[in-house]
Amino acid sequence: MSENSDQGTGIKFQNVILLGLIVAGIGIVIMLQSKDTLFNPTSTPLLKKGTPAPDFTLPGLDGEMVRLADQKGKVVFLNIWATWCPPCVQEMPSMEKLYQQLKGEDFEILAVSIDKKGAEAVLPFMKKHNLSFTALIDAKESMKYKYQTTGVPETFIIDKNGIIVEKVIGARDWATPDAIGFLRNLIQRN
Repeated sequence: MSENSDQGTGIKFQNVILLGLIVAGIGIVIMLQSKDTLFNPTSTPLLKKGTPAPDFTLPGLDGEMVRLADQKGKVVFLNIWATWCPPCVQEMPSMEKLYQQLKGEDFEILAVSIDKKGAEAVLPFMKKHNLSFTALIDAKESMKYKYQTTGVPETFIIDKNGIIVEKVIGARDWATPDAIGFLRNLIQRN
């Protein structure tokens, strides 16, 4: 009887080891397939000041496609936001003031909304708050990965050559003399 119980214990032990190896193998495969792991040397490098802004094409509220690369020669104020985000709503009036101060110069605001309802949510919001700068729709949140955002709002200031010169996390008053002066200085550079 003790010989049979030893064999039963040995078989159970082998099954536990086999199951553990299978689970470990599945875990390794999942980690290797993830594009954000340390095992994947081709994952996107971190975006920071001095790096080229990733190109994108998104629809505007009028359905027309807008491509970042087509903005070369302009300073681009790229803001990633949502209508349901209180800090986003808070900074929008100052973005409109900034836009009114700098429109007509080599300057563009591209406000990319990540609202799931797309234009259905954004168009009434823009009208309600009297916002006239360009709003783009990213209901699938592709910019989250492209621009490595951690939340909303996040703003990227992109120079005339398509290089990120500033990244701001959180809401700001964009209509201050310092903010307008900083952007105007960028606009006046060759």
